[in-house]
Amino acid sequence: MPPARGPAAGSAEPATAATRARYRRILRFAFRYLMQTWWYELVLPRIGFERVAERGRARRMTGIAQRFHVLAVELGGLMIKVGQFLSSRLDVLPPEITRELAGLQDEVPAAGFPAIRELAEGELGLPLEQAYAGFDEQPVAAASLGQAHRARLSAQDAQLAGHDGVIVKVQRPGIRSIVDVDLAALRRVAGWLSHIRVVSRRVDPQALVAEFAVTSLEEIDYLHEAVAAERFAAMFARDPRVVVPDVVWERTTRRVLTLADVTAIKINDVDALRAAGIDPHEVASVFAEVMFEQVLGQGYFHADPHPGNVFVTPAPGETPGFRLTFIDFGMMGEITDELRAGLRRLVVAVAARDERGLIQSIEDVGILLPSADTAELERAMAQLFDRFGGMGFAQLRRVDPREFRDFGQEFGQVVRSLPFQLPENFLLVIRAVSLTSGVCSAIDPEFNIWDSIEPFASRLLREESGNVALSAARELVSSAAVFARLPGRIDTLITRVNDGMVTVSTPALDRRLSRLERLVRRAVGAVVFAGFLIGGILLLPSALPLGVVLMCVSAIPLGYTLVGGGPR
Repeated sequence: MPPARGPAAGSAEPATAATRARYRRILRFAFRYLMQTWWYELVLPRIGFERVAERGRARRMTGIAQRFHVLAVELGGLMIKVGQFLSSRLDVLPPEITRELAGLQDEVPAAGFPAIRELAEGELGLPLEQAYAGFDEQPVAAASLGQAHRARLSAQDAQLAGHDGVIVKVQRPGIRSIVDVDLAALRRVAGWLSHIRVVSRRVDPQALVAEFAVTSLEEIDYLHEAVAAERFAAMFARDPRVVVPDVVWERTTRRVLTLADVTAIKINDVDALRAAGIDPHEVASVFAEVMFEQVLGQGYFHADPHPGNVFVTPAPGETPGFRLTFIDFGMMGEITDELRAGLRRLVVAVAARDERGLIQSIEDVGILLPSADTAELERAMAQLFDRFGGMGFAQLRRVDPREFRDFGQEFGQVVRSLPFQLPENFLLVIRAVSLTSGVCSAIDPEFNIWDSIEPFASRLLREESGNVALSAARELVSSAAVFARLPGRIDTLITRVNDGMVTVSTPALDRRLSRLERLVRRAVGAVVFAGFLIGGILLLPSALPLGVVLMCVSAIPLGYTLVGGGPR
């Protein structure tokens, strides 16, 4: 799919000066920092300046986060969504970056009430005073695509609904055109990324943007969100740990959504949780279990569980003594039974520290292509489980940074050599899991995700125990076939050894020698470049033509150095 040439799919140019300016501003920001990242992360390491790139990385990333924060707050729209996702990655990104972007959860400026009133009355076909018994002009929350106001239902509507306190979610005026502009800019950026081999061989950026576009357009359709809320409520109807607000259909349209008021303690408000007598660690544990149940148990899940969309409601006398209340069902994910089965096997393998089973499940899910030679990956996963398996994020932060760096370099080298790819329709799974991980770490820095994975994996094993006999029979048949072929293979191997046809492959050593050879070539190229350049500069005062020629010729060894010193 070629990148769009304007702010909306199918349109060549923005419709107004404002949308043109928005479109260009997003592209300028993306281009500037993509080029900066390319220079520091790809070019400088290739010419021997890895330490320079590494020394200033934290400062550069913090600066990018600060500038993106300003951009997202000023522009709103989908830029807020991107920032909210990054701010939740406490387990991956440095705290300086997540703290900088965390304010985007609550910092979205509200739209003026006159514009909100006009849109809501146009949708409902009634003045607000007739549609509701009371309507608070001050919003309870302002999100990137809409904002919420407290209201009271009329006596007639309250009798039908069984309650009178509601939250009315009203779409931001003009948000559809803003979403179109943002998606067009993201399509253009995806087009740029698709030409970068290190990105395109792992993931299809344009396909990811297409998937993001579908979910974004669904998110601004409140009828879709209302249906999703009722489906989610039915899914957890028998689970006392989860609460979902009722939909007031009489006051709901595509751009206005009326729900029962269920606001309570924000899930990451640790002080308020403790004041209510609720253990934050238990909240993190239950939240992780509930999210695992959605993704792996049901295959239908809340794909935007950031702190603004999950409340904790005290429930004295019950076990646990609180309930998780989910809101905002505009972004929901659904996966196929095949993908869900593959993810379940992956979780079981992780809990069992089974590196071979983990690699097989990764192949089944489609993340790792079947053609991959996984021997080195299997050894790396075994080392990973032996050294870091079972550690929570807080424990990992206490590991010696040098040990982490050395292992990360070796493990990253193995991973980069394999044909990984991101399957289609997998973006929302990654988003949900990432947000869950980040929220749990924010609630309880000592939270260990393994404590939630292992009980869930045990349950999965019990549920699938009916297939144990069948699996054992298949394994027995497979083993019998291997043993039957073994004598012939041994005889063939001995014959090839006698004939001198057996060779030993050492791919890791070969790669290191190849890299060393390329580094030597680059060093030679850099020395020749410096010699020509300095010689040319010294000759400029006395022999201008010769000095200029030497300086121009220095571009040849410079280019040789930048492209890597020859073929890989």
